[in-house]
Amino acid sequence: MRIIAGVYRSRQLKATPPQGTRPTSDKLRETLFNVLGETVRGCTFLDGCAGVGAIGIEAISRGAENVIFVDQSRKAVRMIRENLQSLKIDGGFKILELDLAKALDVCARDALVFDVAFIDPPYDRSDIYDDTLRKFDARQLLSSNGVLIFEHSKRSELPETSGSLRKVRTLLQGDSSLAFYRGTQEAH
Repeated sequence: MRIIAGVYRSRQLKATPPQGTRPTSDKLRETLFNVLGETVRGCTFLDGCAGVGAIGIEAISRGAENVIFVDQSRKAVRMIRENLQSLKIDGGFKILELDLAKALDVCARDALVFDVAFIDPPYDRSDIYDDTLRKFDARQLLSSNGVLIFEHSKRSELPETSGSLRKVRTLLQGDSSLAFYRGTQEAH
């Protein structure tokens, strides 16, 4: 597993994820960041269900100002720390060793607002997708131009809308799909 672009381009990451973790492929990560383009530079970025941290580290490499890594696995959090240390990244991030729902409560309490929120839960955990959509709808966790992105199995379908959030794009690649949500202006 390697960093695709930016300051840390071509650098390798430790990629022995905890049992049950499915890392986002390099190809899908590249597609994601090609779509996001320059919006990553200077943004506040959430890497939810972060695994080894490849998405968040890619965001840092491409100029994200603040990255929040969330994973409830102690082993995953250790790997995120090791990957950040191996690249000598010592600022511009925070790691929350919590389940995603609790982490989002902490972010809301701390008035954190994300420009980009990427969530990649286990594909069979539809409860995490549903709960996350509800939390992002109920709380001001996205900036006015922010985007919430889920990685999910291409065999499952995420809702077109959830409260004030509307799916604006879906990308398929291999067995995976990316669903992009934005807030609707009339809801605010």
